[in-house]
Amino acid sequence: MAAVALSACSSAVEVAVPAAGSSPACEAAARAWPDEVSGMPRRDTAPGGPAVAAWGDPAVVARCGVASPGPTDTECLEVDGVGWIPERLSDGTRFTSFGHEPALEVLVPREYAPEGLLLPAFAPAASALPGNGLRCR
Repeated sequence: MAAVALSACSSAVEVAVPAAGSSPACEAAARAWPDEVSGMPRRDTAPGGPAVAAWGDPAVVARCGVASPGPTDTECLEVDGVGWIPERLSDGTRFTSFGHEPALEVLVPREYAPEGLLLPAFAPAASALPGNGLRCR
């Protein structure tokens, strides 16, 4: 998956920290990261820091501070009051929060299909980000 390299289970998940990851908005969102996702415990990331988090093996990865999608006709899913733009990848799905600035990105490996079922765990973190007025249609 983009921005992620995974080693052995006991190793930290390597994750690129987004440019806006050090923003106060991402610090607020990080306080709402779930302790576990679908029964999977949280894992260490490299580098560490509040803007990135991972759970399970293969890792589900969340990154705060990615670019927010602008107005779009692309499919938008609303889950627990949060809009998400899904993008199929060769090894899973990338979900980018819609209507928040900055945005939250969740990378879900295809092993957890249907991938969208993991999104409720990330609604509190995405909801902690400031809105930008855009909503799913």
